[in-house]
Amino acid sequence: MTVLPLAPPVAVRTRVVVPLRFPDGYATRADVFTFTGLADGKEHLLLGLGDWEGALARSAEGGPAPLVRPHSECLTGDVFGSERCDCGPQLREAAERIGQEGGFLLYLRQEGRGIGLYTKLDAYALQDAGLDTYAANRALGRGEDERDYAAAAQMLAALGAPRVALLTNNPDKVRQLREHGIDVAEQVATAVHVTSANRRYLAAKARRGEHLIPVASTP
Repeated sequence: MTVLPLAPPVAVRTRVVVPLRFPDGYATRADVFTFTGLADGKEHLLLGLGDWEGALARSAEGGPAPLVRPHSECLTGDVFGSERCDCGPQLREAAERIGQEGGFLLYLRQEGRGIGLYTKLDAYALQDAGLDTYAANRALGRGEDERDYAAAAQMLAALGAPRVALLTNNPDKVRQLREHGIDVAEQVATAVHVTSANRRYLAAKARRGEHLIPVASTP
């Protein structure tokens, strides 16, 4: 496997404590970091949850790697609770699981697998006409998944986290972070958040994106 060099190091520009409360009442606090010099110039965030500093120290001594989730922004799912995807429940799950173990939630400004909010909604209209989520992107002249995780690798490196356990069902996140020099010691699957509204979407991710989601399409 060819390992690409990490992009030039970035710098932390802000660290601020933010109390978090989710709609179901779950509450925690996060150390929220912003950065200068990220590869794509976007305003990504890194949230340190639980005893993340202890997790880094234990990892440096040969212990378990800190739990990390790269979570792509989803306004419809994360904010409005859309059931057309599983993004909101995955975000909620990740906050609690990472908080329990200590680690990082990377909130990446890559709406719609990188195609943007309006184009994602255009893709929804095509899905309503019968295309799956990947075919809809292509029909709009976009890639099936345009996300890039170079900035995620930069943020982890800036916080001293070269080795992680990755909370994801997506093998592409593992592959890309490894290519950018992050040692993914373990891939940890999320729960399956299936509803009648997202079953077909999740089945397409499992079938075409090779996501680790044990779900079948409805007839």
